[in-house]
Amino acid sequence: MNTFGHVFRLTSFGESHGRGIGGVIDGCPPGIEIDLDFIQDELSRRRPGQSKITTQRMEPDQVEFLSGIFEGRTQGTPIGFIVWNKDQHSNDYDNLKNIYRPSHADYTYMQKYGTRDHRGGGRSSARETIARVVAGAIARLVLRKKGIDIKAFVSQVGEIELDKPYQTLDLTSIDSNIVRCPDPDTAQKMIDRIEEAGRNHDSVGGVITGVLTGVPSGWGEPVFNKLHADLGFAMLGINAVKGFEYGSGFSGTRISGSQHNDIFVKDNAGVRTKTNHSGGIQGGISNGEDIYFRVAFKPIATLLKEQQTIDADGNAVTIHPKGRHDPCVLPRAVPIVEAMAALVLADHYLLQQLYTI
Repeated sequence: MNTFGHVFRLTSFGESHGRGIGGVIDGCPPGIEIDLDFIQDELSRRRPGQSKITTQRMEPDQVEFLSGIFEGRTQGTPIGFIVWNKDQHSNDYDNLKNIYRPSHADYTYMQKYGTRDHRGGGRSSARETIARVVAGAIARLVLRKKGIDIKAFVSQVGEIELDKPYQTLDLTSIDSNIVRCPDPDTAQKMIDRIEEAGRNHDSVGGVITGVLTGVPSGWGEPVFNKLHADLGFAMLGINAVKGFEYGSGFSGTRISGSQHNDIFVKDNAGVRTKTNHSGGIQGGISNGEDIYFRVAFKPIATLLKEQQTIDADGNAVTIHPKGRHDPCVLPRAVPIVEAMAALVLADHYLLQQLYTI
């Protein structure tokens, strides 16, 4: 199951410490102008070594397209691409070859496959998300024609929470600071919290908020491929994600139905709702309002401090991990959340064409 999507499909391949990470995009419409600078910028937002609060693994993450693009436009044929790994320190993991690290996929991969690549987590590493960011960037180029905008930002780090409605924030300022929070005061507190975790050789989790604007009404399927279900499926497939909610989410359980219902009105823009507790989706189908959601990320499992665990033979061992790791994954996960949202929307855009006579 290395393929995501129904019509607009991505198949990814590669491991963290292998030769590279790549993918094949199938189902992309022909004639889409490819903005290479935009795609590379999205990879740069995800790449390691970009600031003092991220892992210091130094990778240029330069994408190389192998097929499906000619004279700057998509051909409707499979788009193959690869990003070569340049800065692996695989020896840092030699002492973990037969050890099950706490909360990692080491044990579960062994149970499933009977073998695993212990170097940096192999296929379970978040470095695999390079393929998603490349494909998501191309999906965003498809969605540009529909006037759809996709934004995500860090809204919580540990106990530090940005408690303001997204409508009151300047979402164009998300990348103005290294934590990707559009509120400067909260951003600095988040940075301080991440640096504290780093100094303690620990990690910290948090929440990323996504906002999708310009999505027309009518996208999504009524039963098994509800738009919010596919968004949840996409987000829960990102490394370290532990929860997803959209619209009013869990907070909506605290109010009555009469308070929660979104009343329909008619204005010059067409049919609208006075409120948007539904998060832009009703009955699994978009209603034209903003789609907004929250994605919860756990503290990453790799800690540069002594921990107790067992080895493959069941013996108790003490591990002393090495390597270069993020004390908080959220700043680099923002473009991943945006990419996965773009893949879902591009897929549903093309699915909706099946209903057009």
